[in-house]
Amino acid sequence: MIDSEFVNSINKILSDSRRIVITTHTNPDGDAIGSSLSLLFMLQKLGHSVELVVANSFPSFLSWLPEANRIIIHESNPAEAKSCIENAEVIFCLDFNAIQRSGSIHGFLKQSKAIFVLIDHHREPELESFDLHFCDINISSTSELIYQFFQGLNVENLIDKNMATCLFTGIMTDTGSFSHGIGNSSTFIAIARLIDAGLDAADVHSKVYNSMTENRLRLMGFSINDKLQIIEKYQTAIIALDKQDLLNFDYQIGDTEGIVNLPLSIDSIRLSILITERKDYIHLSLRSKGSISVNDMARKYLNGGGHLNAAGGKTYTSLQQTIDYILNFLPEFEKEILIEG
Repeated sequence: MIDSEFVNSINKILSDSRRIVITTHTNPDGDAIGSSLSLLFMLQKLGHSVELVVANSFPSFLSWLPEANRIIIHESNPAEAKSCIENAEVIFCLDFNAIQRSGSIHGFLKQSKAIFVLIDHHREPELESFDLHFCDINISSTSELIYQFFQGLNVENLIDKNMATCLFTGIMTDTGSFSHGIGNSSTFIAIARLIDAGLDAADVHSKVYNSMTENRLRLMGFSINDKLQIIEKYQTAIIALDKQDLLNFDYQIGDTEGIVNLPLSIDSIRLSILITERKDYIHLSLRSKGSISVNDMARKYLNGGGHLNAAGGKTYTSLQQTIDYILNFLPEFEKEILIEG
């Protein structure tokens, strides 16, 4: 539930036309981009000058979103990104719980004298970095929080098809097509109202999930056929992809999206881990069934975090060392993994 004091503070800030920047976490996903674009559209309708600035690019399956081409990417346009942040009076930070998660633009954000507003659904936000915050870990996605934010500001009636499309994209992708992270009816109530605002849910689903390149589909097949390792004792699946594996399939940002979910379709698998070798680190995606907290696992051992059933992390060793490291700490979670098995 949105706090009335927060709403009053936001209304006061937005009572005059402002120069606003919206930003989100590095390697932005569907929820990050969807929530940010919808907020941009609403703030523009309310008479503000708004820019959306991100550290690096986002998956191609999100490039069709309304006005996605206007997003300022620091990686490819550093001067404009820096200038926007420096000139901002208000900065909305969406879908991350700590400034450093904004990636290459975090230095500009730390130097800014703007009013910082956090809207997020991740655990343990670093609230001292923000002037105002609206956070709820029990909500499906930041996109759903943005919908509640619009309700709180009493501008829900201004939601149009573009906003509805972006919000639904965020909710859908962050819940794995409604397979996890939905703890109450508010998610589907919001979606019903987005449909009333013009959302074509089937079209959005098709554009996100039925727009793969051949190489991406082949990479998914390779990951399952050649790289899937089953740890039967711990009902765990591990897929490890090195840089050469990615090169072999002409890897593009977002191509590994969804691979980590595939092993969970095996009845006996309760924990799935995708390990991907990047340029300077090893990236990990974790998914689980039931009450297994991959957030706890990622926070304790993998320099990361997230949600109960979906989390991410990093290591700075080799691919094999990371696998060995995981196998070493898995016994600590044996009881949690097997309790419902």
